[in-house]
Parts: sequence; C-alpha cells; structure tokens
Amino acid sequence: MADEDDPAEVPSEGGPNEASGPTPGEGSSGDAPASDPTAAIALRLIDMPIEDELKESYLTYAMSVIVSRALPDVRDGLKPSQRRILVAMNDLNLGPGSQRVKCAKISGDTSGNYHPHGESVIYPTLVRMAQEWNMRALLIDKQGNFGSIAGLPPAAMRYTEARLSPVAALMLEDLKLDTVPFVPTYDERSTEPVVLPSKFPNLLVNGSGGIAVGMATSIPPHNLGEVCRGVVALLDNPEISIQELMEHIPGPDFPTGGIICGRSSVARGYMTGRSTITVRARTSVEEAGKKTRIIIHEIPYQQARDRVEERITTLAADGKISGIAAVHNHSDLNEPVRLVIDLKRDADADVVLNQLYKFSSIQETFSVIFLALVDGKPRVLNLKEMLQEFVRHRFTVIRRRTQFLLARARKRKHTVQGLLLAHANIDEVIRVIRSSTTQPEAKQRLIEIKVPSSMLERALGDVGYGQFIAERGAAEDYSLTPVQADAILRMTLGQLVNLEQEKLVDEHSTLLTEIGEYLSILGDDARIYGIIRDDMLELADSRHADARRTQISHEELGDVDLEDLIEEETMVVSISHEGYIKRTPATAYRTQNRGGKGIKGAKSDEADPVEHLFVTSTHDYLLFFTNQGKVYWQKVYNLPQLARDAKGRAVVNLLNFGEGEKIADCRALRDLHLEDHYLMMATRNGLVKKTALKAYSRPLKSGIISIKLREGDELVDVALVQPGDEIVLSTAKGMAIRFSEADARPTGRNTSGVKGIGLGKGDYVVGMVPAFPGATLLTATANGYGKRTPFGPNADGGQEVEGVEDVERVEAAEGEDENSSSSHRYRTQHRGGKGLRDIKTTDRNGGVVGVVRVDDDDELLMMTAMGKVQRIKASDINVIGRNTQGVRIMSLDDGDQLMAIVRVPKEEGDAAPVEEA
Repeated sequence: MADEDDPAEVPSEGGPNEASGPTPGEGSSGDAPASDPTAAIALRLIDMPIEDELKESYLTYAMSVIVSRALPDVRDGLKPSQRRILVAMNDLNLGPGSQRVKCAKISGDTSGNYHPHGESVIYPTLVRMAQEWNMRALLIDKQGNFGSIAGLPPAAMRYTEARLSPVAALMLEDLKLDTVPFVPTYDERSTEPVVLPSKFPNLLVNGSGGIAVGMATSIPPHNLGEVCRGVVALLDNPEISIQELMEHIPGPDFPTGGIICGRSSVARGYMTGRSTITVRARTSVEEAGKKTRIIIHEIPYQQARDRVEERITTLAADGKISGIAAVHNHSDLNEPVRLVIDLKRDADADVVLNQLYKFSSIQETFSVIFLALVDGKPRVLNLKEMLQEFVRHRFTVIRRRTQFLLARARKRKHTVQGLLLAHANIDEVIRVIRSSTTQPEAKQRLIEIKVPSSMLERALGDVGYGQFIAERGAAEDYSLTPVQADAILRMTLGQLVNLEQEKLVDEHSTLLTEIGEYLSILGDDARIYGIIRDDMLELADSRHADARRTQISHEELGDVDLEDLIEEETMVVSISHEGYIKRTPATAYRTQNRGGKGIKGAKSDEADPVEHLFVTSTHDYLLFFTNQGKVYWQKVYNLPQLARDAKGRAVVNLLNFGEGEKIADCRALRDLHLEDHYLMMATRNGLVKKTALKAYSRPLKSGIISIKLREGDELVDVALVQPGDEIVLSTAKGMAIRFSEADARPTGRNTSGVKGIGLGKGDYVVGMVPAFPGATLLTATANGYGKRTPFGPNADGGQEVEGVEDVERVEAAEGEDENSSSSHRYRTQHRGGKGLRDIKTTDRNGGVVGVVRVDDDDELLMMTAMGKVQRIKASDINVIGRNTQGVRIMSLDDGDQLMAIVRVPKEEGDAAPVEEA
C-alpha cells in the first residue's frame, strides 16, 4: 500500500536516481509501460475506509461554510462576502464623497481580488446592503434600480452604480492604521482584513441571517442610537442586567417598521439568545361615507408588498376571509406601502383584521437566534454578551491604533530631530551632499558631521532638549543617525534650503505632546474605555441615529383561537351527489309562503343533484361520515363560501379521501368532548349503532373508522343523543319506528351495530330523528308533499305488535284509523320491529326523501334536484296524523324533485332578511 502521508513521493523501483519515475520504455513494476497513465494513478491510491474520508471531508466542508460563508463575525457583524465587498470599494476610494462607479466594476474587483465565487454571488450581496427595506443602516449608497419593497428584482450590475455610505465609512475608519489583523488573500497576491474596525455594533444594528451546516443565525436589526446608548450603559456599569439594558435597547427596530407584539418574547431572546417574536403590519381603519376601509401602512420585515397584496386577494376570492370586497394598491414613492382593503357593508373591521393577522403575511413570526462567530467559533450569545464582545473588539482596535500612531509619531519625531541637527549646520550638510559622488558616501559623511549640543538646546528648548537627552544621552555634540541621514538624502536640495527651524521646533513639540497622550492611553485601560464611550455618545447623537420605526406593544399576543378571528354566522352548507361543497350565509335565502317555487340556490345540474343540506354556524365542527365507514372533521369556516347559485368546490380538496370514498352523511357539532353524549348511526339496511361522541374527537387527516359496514350496506344518517332520548327511523316507503336510545348499548367505533327497523321488500332507511315531546316530525316526499305529526310523549305507548308481516296487518292489529288519537303520534316500541305507517307514498307523493324535527317557530330550507331552494315557515305546514298523504309544501317544475330539507332554528330564522328572488 502506498504511503498515506505523502503518496506523491513514492519512489520507483529504479533506485534513487530514478525517483521521479521510470525511464521511457520501462515499466514501474517491469510489465507496465511508463506512458501508461494508470501506472501513475496507481501510485497515488490511498486505501482507507470511506466512512473515515466522509467524516473528514464533510467536517472540512462544514467548518468552511460556518467560518467562511454563512455566519457573521460578532465583532463587525459581517459575513466574509460582505466584508470583502466593502474592502474592495475602499480600495477603489469609493468613499461617501466620491463619484459612484458601476456595480460591475465593484463586483469584478471583489471577485478578482478577494472573493473568488463569481460576480453572480457578489452582486446580490451588494444589492442587499443598499436596500433600505432590508438594512437598518445602509452600507451602500446606491444609484439605479436596486429592486423595491414590492418584491421587484434589481437591474443588472452593468446598469447600477454605488459607493460607500457614511455609515460604511465608519466601519472602515482606521483600517490602514494596523487596527485589525490581515491575512493573505485566496491567491496570496495581497492581504485582506480578518475583521473591520467597525465603530458601531453592526451585528445588532443591521442584523444578520444565514444557514450553515447544522446551525443557523437570525439576528434582527436594531436602532443605532439605542444600541450605542446600550453600550454606554454597559461601560458605565459592567454588572448591568439584561433587564436594565432593555431600558436602553427595548427591542428590534425593523427598517420596514411594524409592531412587535409583546415584550416577553423580546426579553426571552435577549436573555437566552433564542426566541420567536411576532411582528404585525401597522394598520388603520378609515370610514369613508358608508364604506369601511383597512389601510396597511407598514408590513412585517422581509415581506414583499405585492405578495402580501396577492395573498389577501386570494384569501378574499377563496372565501377564507368573507368580509373583503376589494383590495387596492395605492403605494407610491412618498408612501412605499399603502394597501387599501375595502370591506363589505356588513363586515366587522376588527374581525377581518384578525383574520388577516391569522391567514395572511401582515403578521409574521421572526425567529431570533443570536448566533455569531466568537474567536472563529460559532456561539449563541445573549444581548449583554454581544455588547461585551463589541466593546472587547473596540478596545483592541483602539489599543492597536494608538500603538500604531505612537510608533509613527516616534518615527517622525526622530526624523524631525535629524532635520533640526541638519538645520543647525545646514551649510556643511549641503556641501557634503554636493561633494559626494554616491549616496552611500553622502550618508556616511552626513553621519560624521558633529553638531554642538548648545546649538541643539537652543533649537529644541528645555523640554524638547530634555526629551532628546533622555533618548540619546548627554554629550558635547551629536551626529545624525543612519535613519535621519536617509531622511535628509530623500529630500531635494530646495527642500533642505527651505527648512524653517521654527516650524520644525513646533512640530517637534506637537509630536512630544502626541506621544505623551498615546503613552497615557496605552498605560490606562480606563482611557480606552472612555474613548469607546465618547464614540458611542457621538454616534447616538449623530444624524445616522434616526428615530425608532418599529413600535413595541406591551400587550402580549397569546395563542389566537380561530373562533376569535371568525365572525359567528349562520351558514347553509350543501353537498352535491358528486361531492361539491359550499357554504352560503343563511341570509341569502328569503322566507316564502308554503307551496312557492323557491329561488335559485345552485346551478341546475340534473346529473349532480344536492344530497346533503343543513344549517349550521361558522364555529361548528362538521363531521363527514363516508360510504366506507370512516369519519373526517373540518371547521365550517374552512369550507369555501360561495354564492347561493355557485356549484361549490370538490370536497376531496378539503379532506384526504381514499379511492372511491364519498360522503354518506354529515353532522354539525359545536363540542366534540361532551360527556354522556352519543352519536347514533343508522344504515340504509336498518342497522343502528351508538358510540360515545368523544370517541370521534381526534380524527386523523386520513380519517378514522366510524362504523363497520356490512357488505351492501351504507350509512344514511347520524344523530346526537343523550341518555333518555328516543329516536325515530323513517324509510323511503313511509314507515317509521320509535324506540329508546337505551335499546342500543354503546359500542366502539369499529362495530357494525344492531337491528333498528325491519324493512319490507325494496324499502330502505332515509333518515333518523331524535324524538322531542311537544315537537313535530316533518316528513317530505320527492314530489314536493309533506306533513307534520306530533311525536307524542316519550315511553308511554303500547308495545310493538309481534309477528306482523306487513303494513296492513300492523294497522289492523293496532285498530287504528286516520281519526284515532294514536294515529296522531309515534308510540315507543322496541327496536327491530316493522314500525308504523308515517305517510302514504302514493304516486302523487312519491317516496320519502327526508325527515326533520321542527317546532312552530322554526323555518325550513328545501332544495331540489335542479338547484332551486325555498325557505318556508314550519307553521305553514299543517299538523296532521301519521297515516296521511300530507299537503304540498313546494311546487316543482316538470322533471324536478325534492332532494333535501333542513330545519332553520328560530334564532337564525328571525335574523334572516327577506329578499326578492
């Protein structure tokens, strides 16, 4: 096996003189030609487990992404790509006062000199630093199309121009004063700074976001003035708590404004480094005559205005938010965000606004993850730690700057002293230079010139001369040092002749003062912290520190219940034979007299008649029972709200139905956890099953089993019952049986039930209704006839007639006629019998299509196969006996027939306005 440490240096078999490989014509092992490339490849094979290689390679990749791409440095708040762009612009001298240049030039220089990842990666980074809706303090001063808050893309880099902003200049200030370390660039032709000096805490001011390997950062932007005052507070009191810091930095300040809901989530993020804050759009409600409008003035951070508008328009069109009439975009240059939402006349602005918060992007959550690189390693910090790291960085920058300035001042002082020595004997200096044939000769002869100490003392003064003696020592005369001689030789003869002693002495005195100041700063850490404090106060009061844009609401936003967002409203829900569902406000159907033809309720489609029609509330649950014995649930407000003549939307788009699955029955309920409440189910073949309601309170998206159906059977009706209730089963041929719910013992969901009614040939169950004393049972037939019959008291009737085989024998055994008192009620029997005659199903009437329990104050809603809907008062239908034909309750067109009938309770019926058909 080849040497893994240095596989490229494996010697050949030819010995030391042939270490570079076999000679032409020879094989490396005696049988392979030297020209065979596979021979060289074989020498470089490394035999190692692939899992070890993957671990090492992936770790290298991960660290590269973490350190060199995705995460910002805690000191200057920049990622490498951002930092390199600013450095490249600084190299081009693109300061705030310079002329802007093409972004293509900036991107090219950045890519060529510092960031070899292509201009297509660099330009979007540059663009973002110039967008005022993304950056709280702009780093790029732009010209041209750099996109917009509407979500429009920027122009190509060849059209746009840019330069550094004044704030970016603050980040680059003192970069050339050795304030930060430099490292070689990717091609080692130059060097680049590891970090920028950054005079302000850019990480907090502009925030940052990025996804690395196994970690992510998400730091919201803050107000520059507040952050600077927070740094001052930390410097004044290093033991300050985060709660006290929040008096200066109350929370994020997004460039797009908005409202932060609650302070607790902000405090949690500041204390732990992780949180989730909720940001809402800033809105107002305006009354314009009879119209009400919701105006959106500001949108949450990083949301595109046009996408917000599009989402709201879609929600209104789909009926998800029912109170919106229209959405208009009135945004312009003066007001970049102004979305006007016109409400419908009867809409409640608060309800619509809460729905917008819930369903649209005018309310968004912002994940706070204060993750940054600290000493090259990723670390989650709290607010105080972030400020401390910035202070530590500025301390280092100021110390290094002072050290650099001190060294430069000392060097210049040394030069000035040499110039003073030369000036004291200027004629000799000029003579030596002019008479020397080479520069080394002139340098040596200059060094040999002696200047009496008395002349130097007169020139420098007591203080300057004392400092000079402290450095050079006391002597009768002094000569130039090699460094001073070089400085004089670099000057022209004219410059030497024009040397002015007074100016040199003043400069020397100034340098001595500066050196003393620098030494004082370096000798006292408190001086450095004082400089940081002064810088922060200056920035906090500067024009760069504008007013806060984001409001922080003290009202905590808890988990919003959808019921609080949806206005409660009575709805008529209809489901067609083919599975199209819709909800329509009950107010859309006017009340008519019995026998009318109704109004248009759905588009006429004889091939897809309405099968289920019921009245419920937007806050109710809908339990969908399917032909395959499963149940699903959905909130009524999640159903599509459409006009009364609309076809509806496919229910399979709302529920995760299986193949061949369709709705058999629906039940609307408000609470699925009621104790001592049961769902009684009836099948087409006469079986009934009772199961506790709470067994259906947690259905899955894929549905849960509701009843175990026997072959050839299907579910037709479901009723909610309590202990002591009685139910009535009705059949298509006009039979009905009443029995106590206690006759069917409770069973689990996955059971098939027991016999509820004995059916005659060709008969089947069409409905089931709980019996209520004092109420009536309305029976409706296909040809538009119906009747009401009192239920009668519970559990006081005679026993079922045993052994009767047909209806005639039932009636004969009971000795009933149409005028007898027993024919005016439904007596209680045991389940499983044939029952009693409810209504005559003659050719005039047709078969029974539905039964409902009604009171005198109720109203009824009926729908035909052709889509016509009629709403009538229950009291308009006569109360008559069981064994009768009934009266006409709805006039039908030729070929049409009644398909469904539902009860509208008094409280909803009274609220329904009368409208013309």
